[in-house]
Amino acid sequence: MRLSELLYSQGFGTRRLCAGLIENGLVTVRGEVLSEPATEIDVATSPVDYTVQGQSWEYQQRAYVMLNKPAGYECSHRPGAWPSVYTLLPAPLRQRPTPGKVQGVQAVGRLDQDTTGLLLLSDDGAFIHRMNSPRHHVPKVYEVTTKHPLDERQITRLKAGVVLDDDPKPVAAADAQALGEHHLQLTLTEGKYHQVKRMVAAVGNRVEALHRSRIGGLALPTDLAPGEWRWLGEDELASLKTA
Repeated sequence: MRLSELLYSQGFGTRRLCAGLIENGLVTVRGEVLSEPATEIDVATSPVDYTVQGQSWEYQQRAYVMLNKPAGYECSHRPGAWPSVYTLLPAPLRQRPTPGKVQGVQAVGRLDQDTTGLLLLSDDGAFIHRMNSPRHHVPKVYEVTTKHPLDERQITRLKAGVVLDDDPKPVAAADAQALGEHHLQLTLTEGKYHQVKRMVAAVGNRVEALHRSRIGGLALPTDLAPGEWRWLGEDELASLKTA
């Protein structure tokens, strides 16, 4: 792959801008400064470590990242009252060229502005569809702080299924456990609008705080601070694809 095309594919701007970065000596590949945009790079030999304007990167054919979403951000490119969660990502991830109208990585499902925790983002449309599709039943685990004390009746109803106002068919949690008087751990395999909040309301309680801690076999790392992101490892990605 031509070096200028490599930078373009990774989201560093237009082809002309990428060529300019290279010609001005601002790009190194495997420790070597390269100034010719047409230089061929073997991307099949991993890893392809490179720097752009002194910042280190690694070539990724497809982008798969996790973000520890803080409260106060919307999962939208056109947010309303709150800033976009995409502003927490570096420009190359937001600018990666894709076949669709919207460029860059996209959130795999959405979290409300007041919901925190594990958010996946990718530019792989098939992966996004599989993670979001209710047919695949990918489990998502939520840590819920409730306003009122939990009781066994509420837990039983959540597991058996509750009726939401937009669907006469009951919606059941894959698992529900009371880990404390006001701490509910809820596992869902669907992704209905405001599902956790509406299910908890349907059993006579109220969500005061909501945090997603796991998707499939992937748990939010304890060392990933709110607002931080990182690439998914091969084992982590495999655990999601087989979930």
